[in-house]
Amino acid sequence: MDILALAPDLGGLLYTIISFVVALVVIVAVHEYGHYIVGRWSGIKAEVFSLGFGPVLASRVDRHGTRWQIAALPLGGYVKFLGDSDAASGKDPDAIGALSEADRRHTMHGAPLWARAATVAAGPVFNFILSILIFAAVILSEGRPKEPLAIGDLQELPYSVTLEQGDTLLSIAGLDIPTEGLSAIRGDLPKAADLEYIVERGGTEAIAIAPNPYTPVVDQVAPRSAAYDAGIRPGDVITAVDGEPIYAFEELVDLVKAAEGAPLDLSVWRAGQDLNIALSAKRVDEPTADGGFQTVWRIGVVGGLFFEAATESVGVGEALSSGVSQLWFLISGSVSGLWHMITGAISTCNMSGPVGIAEVSGAMASQGAQNFIWFIGSLSAAVGLLNLFPVPVLDGGHLVFFAYEAVAGKPPSDKVLRVLMAAGLALILSLMVFALGNDLFCP
Repeated sequence: MDILALAPDLGGLLYTIISFVVALVVIVAVHEYGHYIVGRWSGIKAEVFSLGFGPVLASRVDRHGTRWQIAALPLGGYVKFLGDSDAASGKDPDAIGALSEADRRHTMHGAPLWARAATVAAGPVFNFILSILIFAAVILSEGRPKEPLAIGDLQELPYSVTLEQGDTLLSIAGLDIPTEGLSAIRGDLPKAADLEYIVERGGTEAIAIAPNPYTPVVDQVAPRSAAYDAGIRPGDVITAVDGEPIYAFEELVDLVKAAEGAPLDLSVWRAGQDLNIALSAKRVDEPTADGGFQTVWRIGVVGGLFFEAATESVGVGEALSSGVSQLWFLISGSVSGLWHMITGAISTCNMSGPVGIAEVSGAMASQGAQNFIWFIGSLSAAVGLLNLFPVPVLDGGHLVFFAYEAVAGKPPSDKVLRVLMAAGLALILSLMVFALGNDLFCP
């Protein structure tokens, strides 16, 4: 066996693992810090703040008496409060019994109901806040397209392009550019390599030649997709499918759909080099505008304009509003997807486990820091939502117990809590095994 031949695969695996650990540590740290800081504000004492499980690698005790530690297994974390028997905030009767009445107020089991509920809810809430801030920061850094539409950076193409940076688009192939943008005339634009663009350049009108603005340029590649597995990368230009030249991204979509999973031979132009790449589309479930799902054939590439539009700055308020909208889109889509899986409307293969998430982490990191940071925001939203599910051992399960206590005037008995926590743990472990099976056996 040639050990050196394995180096690229081993390097890719290491890159994937590091990316996954970085994403997980950031998300877990924010989640657990939410529990910690709100608990402290509420008068509940934290004894241990741990990133990871297992043997402790490093630790220190702060002035509040909390031990901050890093453990060997970076697959989660926890905050152990005074009076807890374990990382899931189980009750330690002996420890609580040895405390004075005043000290019991500083435990998760002796604090007022409002303090306990706020402390538990803070973890998911902090995850959602992290998501909003990440989305808003990316939107702030990107800005928004100027009006009227102007050329920013130009993608290198295998076609003649005489557009210049700073040109303001007035018309393409005789079609005026509407105020709502190019998307309004996308379907009417000729699918050709040489279109006439009327632009404003230096205060005067000029004629430029360039292909359809929606040339099949690969803007993003979906992780674990047919395109990603075949080696297609952002920046590639797909010039033909099965020998048939294409000049617009819609043509690629139509040909993939018509093939219905049959092998396709793609002609790809990459930085002056012509490549031939064979692949087969996969059936995927995609959300629809009405909240449902449709099953379609996809190779896993996202297209865009062959140029970047010149941008202008976005206000902080607008960016935060867009961040909230993106968070809601992810949450509503996740809930809808879960419901459709439960009812059998879509495949349960849409549920990914740790291996799948790790692969996506590495793939997004390989496509640039901004994509990776956006992925962390998306994963943080998913973690926050998951923790709100009403399952014992999760934050949502604890909140259900608190709701019962608020209505009944007393918490569930310790025996009932132990049974429910064991059942909840069994359910979570079963789902993890099921999701891992999806990672290993789903197409």
